[in-house]
Amino acid sequence: MKTYLKTYSPIKLKTVFATVALCLGAYACATSPTGIMQLKLFPDEQMNQMGIAAYSEMKKQTPVTQDGKTSRYVNCIADAIIAVLPEKAEWEVNVFADDQVNAFALPGRKIGVYTGLLKVANNQSQLAAVMGHEVAHVLADHGNARVSANYAAQAGVTIATIIGMASTNDPQERQLLGLLGVGVQVGALLPYGRAQESEADIIGLELMAKAGFDPRQSVILWQNMAKAGGSSSPEFLSTHPSSNTRIKNLSARMNKAVAWQQQAHANGRKPQCRR
Repeated sequence: MKTYLKTYSPIKLKTVFATVALCLGAYACATSPTGIMQLKLFPDEQMNQMGIAAYSEMKKQTPVTQDGKTSRYVNCIADAIIAVLPEKAEWEVNVFADDQVNAFALPGRKIGVYTGLLKVANNQSQLAAVMGHEVAHVLADHGNARVSANYAAQAGVTIATIIGMASTNDPQERQLLGLLGVGVQVGALLPYGRAQESEADIIGLELMAKAGFDPRQSVILWQNMAKAGGSSSPEFLSTHPSSNTRIKNLSARMNKAVAWQQQAHANGRKPQCRR
């Protein structure tokens, strides 16, 4: 380690990272609903087309459940959440017959829920917490931000690597430059993903509560998720916060969420979705 530090020029390293930062910073920035700065390089219509195409492919690859009762249950929850969205529009909702514990929402107003999730989300409010979270990703343009960040990061790594390779013959410097891609991934893209996930939790909590679901069930959902298991990667190497982090963030906003639910009930929003 001492030899490595002596032979590598810190000035050259700073130049490489400055180049990457310049590439990342040169693209258009936007502000998310909670004030997070994020890249937005692609028009909404293009993202919608990408989401619709991906959803169509998903339906070809994964069978949609033939269980009408399950479909009605999931659609009932989706309808309640969609009713409180700022933009009134029709969403397509499907339940996919697959054991993975997951759900998703895509630009182009598409929602998918896997049947495996219903084994962990034990009631309508717990499932609403997941679906509200996924819809929040779309509302916050997280798909555009993620695609844009990856695009910008790859461009930055390519340019920095070309510059660095052209200016050094030191094999140790070349090795460090080769690791630059890992540095960008861990240092920028993964924390960026965690910020998106936390924001989606916050927005999703608001959506489910304003739709009349019990926001306190969101905490129980993530307790269930923790028991069900998941990624063994440390939180700092994951695009998702740990279940404990999610629970802490949700609990900190629970009083306001309960007030939203009470207001929803006063306005007649009392979902009765039964499995």
